[in-house]
Amino acid sequence: MAKKREKSVNVSGKPKHSLDVNRDAGHKNKSGGSGRTAATVRRLKMYNTRPKRDAKGTILKYDLQSRELPSTRIQPDRRWFGNTRVVNQKELEFFREELQTRMSSNYNVILKERKLPMSLLNDHQKQTRVHLLDTQPFADAFGPKGKRKRPRLLASDYESLVKRADGSQDAFEEKCGGVDPTDENVDGFRDLVRHTMFEKGQSKRIWGELYKVIDSSDVVIQVLDARDPQGTRCYHLEKHLKEHCKHKHMILLLNKCDLTPPWVTKGWLRVLSREYPTLAFHASINKSYGKNSLLSVLRQFSRLKSDKQAISVGFVGYPNVGKSSVINTLRTKNVCKVAPIPGETKVWQYITLTKKIFLIDCPGVVYGSSDTETDIVLKGVVRVTNLHDATEHIGEVLKRVKKEHLERAYKIKEWEDENDFLVQLCKLSGKLLRGGEPDLMTAAKMVLHDWQRGKIPFFVPPPKQDDAATEPETEPEESSVAEKDVDENKEVAAKRSIKNIVSSQQLKDVPVQEDLFTENELKGESNEEES
Repeated sequence: MAKKREKSVNVSGKPKHSLDVNRDAGHKNKSGGSGRTAATVRRLKMYNTRPKRDAKGTILKYDLQSRELPSTRIQPDRRWFGNTRVVNQKELEFFREELQTRMSSNYNVILKERKLPMSLLNDHQKQTRVHLLDTQPFADAFGPKGKRKRPRLLASDYESLVKRADGSQDAFEEKCGGVDPTDENVDGFRDLVRHTMFEKGQSKRIWGELYKVIDSSDVVIQVLDARDPQGTRCYHLEKHLKEHCKHKHMILLLNKCDLTPPWVTKGWLRVLSREYPTLAFHASINKSYGKNSLLSVLRQFSRLKSDKQAISVGFVGYPNVGKSSVINTLRTKNVCKVAPIPGETKVWQYITLTKKIFLIDCPGVVYGSSDTETDIVLKGVVRVTNLHDATEHIGEVLKRVKKEHLERAYKIKEWEDENDFLVQLCKLSGKLLRGGEPDLMTAAKMVLHDWQRGKIPFFVPPPKQDDAATEPETEPEESSVAEKDVDENKEVAAKRSIKNIVSSQQLKDVPVQEDLFTENELKGESNEEES
């Protein structure tokens, strides 16, 4: 009896089956060919997924067949062969009008921006329809008898062309703030050329850094000086965001609120919150104010931008308003280099706040305006140490600051003009040159240093307004929006929380530096005198 041959057993552990994916494909077999690749093995196994049928053709087993729906058939549709969706023109117009009405308020937020055809909803002037039938009939423009198209001229004769040119010139001057040089030079004189130090924050490099921050940010926080919020606002930047970056959100932050009385800070909060969400802030690593409110608002924006892994928050504003100090306060750590002089931040930098929130620091930017050299110095744009003649700016300081504040700060009771004030200050502080002459330049720089660092009390009072006008204008929209969708419910909840945070800060007590204002000024009794 022949002995049965024993079946060989794979003891090495290496796969040898031809349909094993883990088998080495580079090893050649006996016939000289290489083994099957993993892709080939998967394709061959796919062929074995056919349903098993009996003699009558009934399906006995099929992994891809639903047991609940044994006889399923996909209905053919023409949308299989295209990757676009057709929208009716009336529906598009209705949606466009709804979008414009909703986005008229800065408290509204668009959800799922990537799924919206924003290029169709925002018609640019270069992409508007060409109305051919306005200049010639349909038979001449289209069809077999079509003629050569006429050029669409802006003016029919020379007079209309001149009128159009004059109108465009006036519109350009209103938009860009241009001034006709012939009006100023009627007497034959012209202004001296400013020194380059008064053009700080206006270079192409600085504006390039600003637009980098804007392009990279989902939320833009404009940091303002609470002593003069309107003077440190960049209206050009706000207009740019409204026209070209409608999907980005703006927040106004009143920094240095400890240098003004509480009624001034609350008044500016009521005024500015009608345009944008506005918060008061005091930058300090140990004793800060408004930190929790700002973090809550940023968390709400991160929840609204749930389609993104993280949001970026850019800090922009005038030089020396405290952008880097705000970032250090949020991090409770010195991550940005700060100094009480303008121009300390040179380039933009990314800072991680949380896993879902990143902060971007930006250099201070100054938009070209009609400010004088004294206004530029008092806004903190120029470093006092670089001024060639600091005494010419002291007269404006004496006009803006109350007399009792100067008496308390420098112990000077009476003076005739700014020169007399500086002479007395030099004698009291010992700033004298050889021969006992007063060092007016050093004394003037000392006063300007105190001004920029907040040692001299100064503030611009908020404009008076009715209490009824301070309420948000978009409140009645929430009831109609909340009934539509779950995402819109989330949007409404986030908007409500942001409004509650902004309104609740107006009721809180704002910290003020000690011995900076009198009790009457803190209570607001001198409001009429200041205004």
